[in-house]
Amino acid sequence: MKVELSRPVAVNRIASGLEVEVRADAAECAALAARMNIPAVLELVCDFRLGAAGGGVVLANGHLRARVVRTCVLTLDAFEMPTEERFRLRFVPAGQESDDDDPESDDEIGYVDGLIDLGEAAAEQLALALDPYPRKPDASLPGVAGEDEPTPFATLAGPAQRR
Repeated sequence: MKVELSRPVAVNRIASGLEVEVRADAAECAALAARMNIPAVLELVCDFRLGAAGGGVVLANGHLRARVVRTCVLTLDAFEMPTEERFRLRFVPAGQESDDDDPESDDEIGYVDGLIDLGEAAAEQLALALDPYPRKPDASLPGVAGEDEPTPFATLAGPAQRR
């Protein structure tokens, strides 16, 4: 699997806590945009506060800030959209992920060889933060017929239904 944004960190460096900033360069932003099938990722910065929780588990508090270009679902115009998210993650040794399906619990990411990849975690958080139906701030739906105006379906309803 090709990773567009990789920032590996050794788990043994996190014992007393660690703060890491992940900042994507222009090539990484372009690769992320292609992966997410959006016009552009203009900027991606993600701050992580990491702490060891024992048993190889690493707790991460993150703050993602990004500027992306999206396509409006109403007008099909491209527009710039800021994205900001705060999140919590648990990095666990691969194979030790829990079966907890509670949507309120922290997301878990498995890792191997004593390395967690904060770049991939930031990319995944960006994908989760993107609005699936982006709409330009000034975009609106076409007017809806008022109650007094006949709709095209009124003709189909027949005389009994139009009273």
